[in-house]
Amino acid sequence: MSESYEVTALAHVVGGRKEPTDDYWGGTRSIIRIDPSFPADSTAGLADFSHLEIVFRFHLTDPADLHPGARRPRDNPDWPPVGIFGHRNMRRRNWLGVSRCRLLHVDGLDLHVEDLDAVDGTPVLDIKPWFATMGPRGEIHEPEWPGVMLADYFAPHHD
Repeated sequence: MSESYEVTALAHVVGGRKEPTDDYWGGTRSIIRIDPSFPADSTAGLADFSHLEIVFRFHLTDPADLHPGARRPRDNPDWPPVGIFGHRNMRRRNWLGVSRCRLLHVDGLDLHVEDLDAVDGTPVLDIKPWFATMGPRGEIHEPEWPGVMLADYFAPHHD
């Protein structure tokens, strides 16, 4: 069942945070700089959207730091052990991250964004506008621990 695919970055994150951390991403501003091989009109219509969904590669993660089995989020003994697919962190086989961020403005092939939880230099693999109708349908439920763990995730960053 193992398949592999070659994926090429189509953009990189410029600016914003230099190192990944667990919390305080709120207000972080950066630029998603699209490769100049794309035509100028590849961003046409994008400014009409308030949010983007970004697929990126966790390029700073140590490949030896993979934890596919169950473990406690942030090693907190108060939270239950969950497997790799119950986490959203960087310790994943393909090192892929997905983030939804606010699009502030479009300047040619530069997308100015806020609250993108990817650091300076991060390879961006795909950019999609956020369609509200593509969000979750039906009742949403989750355990208590993600809300507690992520209470400060998008709190303002303190230097």
